Amino acid sequence: MPTWLIGLLLFIAPARLNVDTYSPDLRVSLLVLVFIGTFAVPSLLIYYLYRSGVLTDLTMPDRTDRRLPYLLSGIVYLVVTYLFAFRMSLFSETSPEVAIILGSITLSILLVGLINTVWKISAHAVGIGGVLGTVMLMLAKHGDTELFVPFVILIALSGLLATARLQLNAHTLGQVSAGLGLGVLVSGLAVFWLV
Repeated sequence: MPTWLIGLLLFIAPARLNVDTYSPDLRVSLLVLVFIGTFAVPSLLIYYLYRSGVLTDLTMPDRTDRRLPYLLSGIVYLVVTYLFAFRMSLFSETSPEVAIILGSITLSILLVGLINTVWKISAHAVGIGGVLGTVMLMLAKHGDTELFVPFVILIALSGLLATARLQLNAHTLGQVSAGLGLGVLVSGLAVFWLV
C-alpha cells in the first residue's frame, strides 16, 4: 500500500509532495526506495521468520503470531521514515511530505501491533484505509481534482478488500471496520495537519 500510495502521488499529484520539479527518472528512483523499504525488507524478514520456524504459517491466522512481524515491520518503517526525513542527500531537496506520509503509515503499523496484543484488527483494512484517507483529505483540503478518479476507485477497492476479508472468515465486521477507521483517521489527520 505505501508503494502504491506514494506512486500515485508522485505521478498524479506531484505538487502535493513537492516533487513536481523532479525528473520522471528521479521519481521512479524514489518509488523504488519506498518499495524496498516498505515491502521488500519487511517481506524478507517475515519469510525469514517462517523459514527459521518462528512462524508456522505465513498467513499468521493467530494474532499472537503477528506480534514479532508487526514489531519488526514497525522498526523497518521507522528507519525508512527517518531516512526520508533526514538523510535523503540523493535528492537535491528532501520532501518532508513523503516523510510525513511514511510517518503516518509507520504510526498505523505500530498501532496495529499494539492493538493486536489484545484484539485482532484487520491490517489489510488499515492499509487501504490509510491510502483512502490520504487521497480523500488531499482531495478535500487542496482540491486536487486529478485525485478524484483514484478516490472513487479506492472506495470500490476498499469495499472489495473488506468483503474479501469477511468472506475468508479472516476477520469480523468489527475488525474490518475498525481497521478501515484507524487507517482513514491516522492518515487523514496527518494530511490535514501537516501536508
